[in-house]
Amino acid sequence: MDQAEHLLHAAQDEVAAGIDALFDRLLAVPADPRARLYEAMRHAAIAGGKRLRPLLVRAAGDLFHVDRTIGLRVGAAVEAMHVYSLIHDDLPCMDDDDMRRGKPTVHRAYDESTAVLAGDSLHALAFEWLCDPATHGDPFVRAELCCELARAAGPTGMAGGQMMDLVAETADFDLPTVTRLQQLKTGALIGFSVEAGAILARIPAEGRRPLRGYARDIGLAFQIADDILDVEGDEALAGKALHKDDAAGKATFVTLMGLDRAREQARLLVDQAIAHLAGFGDEAALLRAIARYVVERDH
Repeated sequence: MDQAEHLLHAAQDEVAAGIDALFDRLLAVPADPRARLYEAMRHAAIAGGKRLRPLLVRAAGDLFHVDRTIGLRVGAAVEAMHVYSLIHDDLPCMDDDDMRRGKPTVHRAYDESTAVLAGDSLHALAFEWLCDPATHGDPFVRAELCCELARAAGPTGMAGGQMMDLVAETADFDLPTVTRLQQLKTGALIGFSVEAGAILARIPAEGRRPLRGYARDIGLAFQIADDILDVEGDEALAGKALHKDDAAGKATFVTLMGLDRAREQARLLVDQAIAHLAGFGDEAALLRAIARYVVERDH
């Protein structure tokens, strides 16, 4: 294992443990009839997933020496938003999946009504946590975090991308349309995660341009790698059903470009992402390692 891999794995382990500990505290089960709701949220949120988005908050925050405790709280908020989207995406009215992160989806482990409420609650809690003065002492920073997360999650971001994904089942999308779909569905929340580290450091919008470029490129590389894994991956490692896009007749980067060209495009995007960080030194080592990881992972 080289130095970059060691840095990445150490950060992944630390962030994953920190996120689980925060969720354990923030989602404590009350001794009242809401208990089932909290148990469902915990089922989805704790001990699962790559924690890529909180890891990106941490890595971007490290560029500007942001307190890691604060970065972890923002990471928990963005992960709550991500988990909400997974719970709802898995519902029978959407993708109708039975497994997520190696365990039954929330509507299978509990029921559909509880799953809807668990997703709704995590969506709301993401903003509640960002608004908390414990996240940052500056109310303007907290307001900007909330505003940017709302943009990333709503119709101009993740929800809009999911709508395009539903339409894709009955439409013939070309490469620019699939690229736009994934920039919204997957890329918007990744973009927020990277930019959040700079917002916490009060870096003005014009100073975040390299980070936006980095996030845009790794977001697309991540999705291309996902499309490749959907064709070649191992369901046991993925912890979810594969080959569903092909069965649904959806256009993907792989179906439109072919495997070899898709792999090459993902590598080019990673190189571009790293190039955006040329103005930073060793403090960007984790961001560079994450960029390489998104195309080298096996799940």
